[in-house]
Amino acid sequence: MRGVVVIAHGLAEHGARYARVAEALTTHGLAVFAPDHRGHGRTSPEAEHGFFAEDHGWQRVLDDLTRVVEHAKRAHPGVPCVLMGHSMGTTVSLSWLLGHSKDVDAVVLSAPTGKVGPLLHIGKVVARIEALRIGKRGRSKLLNNMAFGAYNKAFRPNRTEFDWLSKDPDEVDKYVADPWCGFIPSAQLWVDLLGAQSSIQGHELAQIRRDLPIYIIAGTRDPVGGGGSQVKAWIDLARGLGLSVEHRFWNEGRHELLNEVERDAVTADVIGWIERHI
Repeated sequence: MRGVVVIAHGLAEHGARYARVAEALTTHGLAVFAPDHRGHGRTSPEAEHGFFAEDHGWQRVLDDLTRVVEHAKRAHPGVPCVLMGHSMGTTVSLSWLLGHSKDVDAVVLSAPTGKVGPLLHIGKVVARIEALRIGKRGRSKLLNNMAFGAYNKAFRPNRTEFDWLSKDPDEVDKYVADPWCGFIPSAQLWVDLLGAQSSIQGHELAQIRRDLPIYIIAGTRDPVGGGGSQVKAWIDLARGLGLSVEHRFWNEGRHELLNEVERDAVTADVIGWIERHI
């Protein structure tokens, strides 16, 4: 085994969706661990999907990742370890790296939110109010619309609520049909997630070791990253702090590049980058 890859999936999905990329990685001698975050996939009943914990939910998610990374390294000792995050998983990864960057050898971030700006602070306030109004486990249509409502507007006329994920309608349909995908997160999850976003928007990033290679991939039509503009702003910030960041923007790519029409090329590009850096 040449190395090990730990995948941190995104919000309202689960680790099994990465089977295809895992198969590609394993054919190149890379073991893959793709756990479900708490409140996702097999970690909880469907009724509890989208809820981390009553208190300290984000820290619990980070502690979970620590245990998975440690387990992966014990299972394959002496080989490089790569952390790979998608969407919310990029926030998990970067937040975790603030205290654990020495524990991995390379990082791949797919479809990060990037540098958000003032809207992040507004979202944090609204999330706290909603958690008080409907309870931590409550499901807020307001928060869901604030987060996702505008994403599909750029792709009208819309065939589904999730056209923004991929140009491939078959991949979108798989997501829609998956009972473990597309759920409305709890109000407390938004409190946790938006709070974590704030911690990776500024000089705190200097806690990540400067010689850790980081590769960012994003689509130029991914609304989560502002069509690339927010991602570019974050890259400029990170580089200004001395971090070693490379990137590739995929023209016309939407949010899930690993499930895009050009997914084979994206996967090959990521594997090539990993091989060069381990």
